[in-house]
Amino acid sequence: MINRVLIRIKVIQILYSYLLVEKKFTLEEPPANPTKEKRYAYGLYLDMLALMVMISERIERRRGEHPLMKTRFMERIRVDEHVGNAVRRLKSEGMFLDIAGRLAETVKESGLYKMYLRDNDKNVEGAEETLWNELFNQIIMRDSSVNRYAMSVEGYTLKGLERMQEMMQGTLTNFLASQDSLSEGIKTLENSLAKARELYFRLLALPVELTYMQERRLDNARHKHLRTEQDLNPNMRFVDNKAVKILADTEAFRNYIDENKIDWIHEDPLLMDHLLKSVIDSDLYRNYMEMPETDLKKDVEFWREAYRKIIFNDPNFLESLEESSVFWNDDIDIMGTFVLKTLRRIEESNIHPILDKYKDEEDAKFGSQLMTHVYHDRVQYAEWISNAVADSEWDAERLAFMDVVILETALAEILNFPKIPLNVSINEYIEIAKSYSSAKSGTFVHGVLSRIISRLQDSGQLLKR
Repeated sequence: MINRVLIRIKVIQILYSYLLVEKKFTLEEPPANPTKEKRYAYGLYLDMLALMVMISERIERRRGEHPLMKTRFMERIRVDEHVGNAVRRLKSEGMFLDIAGRLAETVKESGLYKMYLRDNDKNVEGAEETLWNELFNQIIMRDSSVNRYAMSVEGYTLKGLERMQEMMQGTLTNFLASQDSLSEGIKTLENSLAKARELYFRLLALPVELTYMQERRLDNARHKHLRTEQDLNPNMRFVDNKAVKILADTEAFRNYIDENKIDWIHEDPLLMDHLLKSVIDSDLYRNYMEMPETDLKKDVEFWREAYRKIIFNDPNFLESLEESSVFWNDDIDIMGTFVLKTLRRIEESNIHPILDKYKDEEDAKFGSQLMTHVYHDRVQYAEWISNAVADSEWDAERLAFMDVVILETALAEILNFPKIPLNVSINEYIEIAKSYSSAKSGTFVHGVLSRIISRLQDSGQLLKR
């Protein structure tokens, strides 16, 4: 029921809001007014980061794979100019080569590393979350050779060593904080998709509750003091609608409504009165009630048209949805199509008319996996986007942030979901750009994606065609 079209939209919306305020992961800057102690601490700080890089280079798994080099933390520090210079200096001087090799073996045999590999292989969320913090504190800083080296560096003081450790702890804490937006983003995504599921059932509940309201009104009319012939013998076609009865008796529908305590009549009686009046006063209702006879097909058609012509276009109803959930304004169109699909399944006498939340397990995991890939690889995606824009007529300074998020998400899907055809991904994100960004965004996204894809195909990084 929740398809990839909706998931893509929600991933982009959530990424946009979270990345706008994301706490950026940064390394310590060189001290502005360096004292001897600060100079020592900062130099040793860079040496420790360089040591981490050298350890990662020496830990090999299978077929030349270097698992720690692929971690998000390592990808961040390796591109830093100061760390790169430190690595080159230490290697040229022969510094740390023995220490890095020995510590690499210690790390490989550690429970921390083995646990990381296990969790990473199983795609466990947050597998890397505390890895580097614990490797630094439990292995690197406890090594006697590392401590001897720290004491041999010019300017050594105990306070300087402590300052370095504080700087490193600040960097690792900053890294963890920058990770939080991913876990929070995934939680927001899951909540948003759950709310979409709720909207689907709320929309389905409307005919059931409106029918109940009308039935109760007709019953009250039968018992009033002054009754007309119409009161005594009302037209029961609306109340006896076969499609509504089937829906109301469907176990999956009843269970969800009961468990989630969905009750439009008590939640918003004025809105329900308004909707019932709008339906009953319509030409659609009058024509339906005047039909010589009806069947399941005609009963379904009545509610299908009632949704399309009345409910989905009612400003009071749409305003109520907007006030109830920030997610529902964007969900109503897609959930509306699923409601109509459910009516068609009822018409076809499907014994399970209620749509499953996801088509399969792959769809259930799609959103969180897509968001994770964007977070982990967006530095690389941003570089590709920047290069593609630089070689085009587009003004990089006027690049909309929403367009960047759409492009990064598109690249994450194209590169990490081999079962999704290339043209499907491209077309989906072009349509999203047209709907959620500027007027020219569809053309822009198409042009930039085409440039990047062509280069990735030429370099062999993308095998899709």
